[in-house]
Amino acid sequence: MTKYYLGIDTSAYTTSIGIVDQDNNIVCNERKLLEVKRGNRGLRQQEAIFQHMLNFPELMENISNAVDLKKIVSVSASTKPRDREDSYMPVFLFGEGQAVLISKLLGVKYSSCSHQEGHIGSILIADERPGAFLAVHISGGTTEILKVENDGKLKIDIVGGTKDISIGQLVDRAGVKLGLKFPAGKELDSYSVKGEVLGIKLSKSIDGTWINLSGVETELYRAIDSGEHSVEDISKTIFEYVSKVLEELLLNAVEKTGIKRVYMVGGVSSNSTVRSRITDYGDRSGIEILFPGAELSTDNGVGVAYMGKREMER
Repeated sequence: MTKYYLGIDTSAYTTSIGIVDQDNNIVCNERKLLEVKRGNRGLRQQEAIFQHMLNFPELMENISNAVDLKKIVSVSASTKPRDREDSYMPVFLFGEGQAVLISKLLGVKYSSCSHQEGHIGSILIADERPGAFLAVHISGGTTEILKVENDGKLKIDIVGGTKDISIGQLVDRAGVKLGLKFPAGKELDSYSVKGEVLGIKLSKSIDGTWINLSGVETELYRAIDSGEHSVEDISKTIFEYVSKVLEELLLNAVEKTGIKRVYMVGGVSSNSTVRSRITDYGDRSGIEILFPGAELSTDNGVGVAYMGKREMER
């Protein structure tokens, strides 16, 4: 009998509902990006929650038209950014409330996970090998290198990342400075394929598996303000820089932990330059580096649905 597992993720910038089946096939991957006014660098939590309220009925209508809801056996939601007691963000409460309500109406099990675990689930759905791996979570609000034990329940420890702004913030802030709409990663990616790397020096403040990025943010702002460089060349330079620092951080993390299996997750991992450069680096260095499909790198409900399936099968 076909069984469906539904997952909901209401993050800071995307409303998402996903469904997977008992064989880990992706049945539905409904998403809608929240609207940010041009020139702004984000949304207040109450603004994001209001947009989730507007988006959710539309996405749920699409889901109900695509599948037989009676075949859903579990409903799950991401309820906080990380799997830590002090991790909290109000925007996730909307998705949690909807998931609990739907599970009660359907008479099925409800479970929760963190937003970060949902990202990891987006790649585990295609690679369920047990044991330890490194997960590099690079998104709009997070840049963390994680040591993950995959033996039943995920055990996650932070072993590196950024000490100030995230890589995603660096990308989005530079994009807004260039006059692009927030979040700017996808548009910068399209510009970067036509650009050349600028001959400007960008600082690399790396300490083992940790990095500071506020200095390079200032340097990029200076290059943009000079008016001497095209959007295409600045975009290319940003993603080449990001790829280079990720290579160095990855090498240091592998040496620190002894783990040579790496999963790249989060929105920045959907960037074409990053995917190409880091994949090539893995081939050259003997590190196994895997990416989810580009559609599962950004925020989604599929990984959350998969984590709910894992919980039900435990």
